Parts: sequence; C-alpha cells; structure tokens
Amino acid sequence: MAFWSRRNWLTLAAAGGFVAVAVGAFAVHGMQGDPRAQELLKTGAMYGFMHTMATFACATLMQVGARRARFAPAFFLSGVALFSGSLYALAFGAPRWVGIVTPFGGLAFLAGWAILVWAARGVDPI
Repeated sequence: MAFWSRRNWLTLAAAGGFVAVAVGAFAVHGMQGDPRAQELLKTGAMYGFMHTMATFACATLMQVGARRARFAPAFFLSGVALFSGSLYALAFGAPRWVGIVTPFGGLAFLAGWAILVWAARGVDPI
C-alpha cells in the first residue's frame, strides 16, 4: 500500500484541486456556446474540488486520532477520477455510454464518507 502514502494522496489531491479550478474556469469562459457541456464541467469541477478538500481533511482527522481516515482518500480520489472524469469526457463529446461510469464514482464518494463516519468513532470523545 506504499502508493497510498499520505504524501502521495495529498499530492494527488493538490493536483485534483488544480484540475478542478482549471476545468471550472474553462466551463465559464471556454464553453459559453454549449450550456449542457458547461453544466457537466461545472458539476464535475465542484465534486472534484469538494473531494480533493475532503482528502486534505483526512490528514487532519488522522492527526486527532482518526487513524482509519487513511482509507478514505483512495475512495475520494477514485471517485473524482470516475465521477468528474466521466462528466468531463461527456462535456468534450465522449459517447453517452461513458456516463455509465459516473454512478460508480458517486458510490466511491459515498464509501469514502462512510469510512470517515467509521474513522470519527475512533477519535477520543474528550
């Protein structure tokens, strides 16, 4: 599990944040003639950014004793790749069947949040 070291997933989250901001800006400025593509890009960027921030929050949770939070970033970042990535692809003209991937990304997001619920139970209740 060396690939999923804290350093690697924080690096991937930072890169994901960069991509989310760039795609969000492109949605507003580069896709003005296509409202559907614009909406797909905005939605993908919003969910991507939200879950890259959740990945950063996992590092903080680990510092306060929620050690199980280390499992969530794999789901958050996989969800970004599947959910946001499929929306980006659709916005740029991929065939409609690519959209079948999107719900799997959503399930990965849900799994990451469920893991954080489980991880929070490991924090000292003080």
